[in-house]
Amino acid sequence: MEVSMPLPQIYVEKTLAIIKPDIVDKEEEIQDIIVRSGFTIVQRRKLHLSPEQCSNFYVEQYGKMFFPNLTAYMSSGPLVAMILARHKAISHWKELLGPSNSLVAKETHPDSLRAIYGTDDLRNALHGSNDFTAAEREIRFMFPEVIVEPIPIGQSAKDYLNLYVTPTLLQGLTELCKQKPGDPFVWLADWLLKNNPNKPKLCHYQITEEPS
Repeated sequence: MEVSMPLPQIYVEKTLAIIKPDIVDKEEEIQDIIVRSGFTIVQRRKLHLSPEQCSNFYVEQYGKMFFPNLTAYMSSGPLVAMILARHKAISHWKELLGPSNSLVAKETHPDSLRAIYGTDDLRNALHGSNDFTAAEREIRFMFPEVIVEPIPIGQSAKDYLNLYVTPTLLQGLTELCKQKPGDPFVWLADWLLKNNPNKPKLCHYQITEEPS
């Protein structure tokens, strides 16, 4: 008797990388290092965050002594946010970055990016997500339209469907019956895009895009 095996799932891990305001002029050479290190740059944005937006991005650091200086530093000018992808992207990017304190990095990991481009314990040149949970949150913060894999399966998928998909789809189909559009498929697709309850919001304010 043949046993049917599940089809293999291809999943490439993603992480968030940030080139911080004081070294955005080094963007091209840093991107070249990233690509040569086996990463794919999936998406890129150049933007200027407000102090409030920086506070929300670094919310887990709230209350620490360096927090005010951190938000002031990160909002001091435009930065470059990138989604990087490769096998074990999070750990490989953290390894490439080196220790968070650039002064330590210069002593212990002189070839790391923070040793090369960083200045001190605060101005450490680049950011990387600590783990998958952080990467998921940070990518959604900087790139609200992006779907972060892996998509939930099992009970978490059922909960997601019951909480978001089913009620929204039912509402959309009800409105479709009322409107009776000429092309129901296109109408429903547009309606779902406009009424997605799980579309991430950046705390009800807009990020200022900087020209490339």
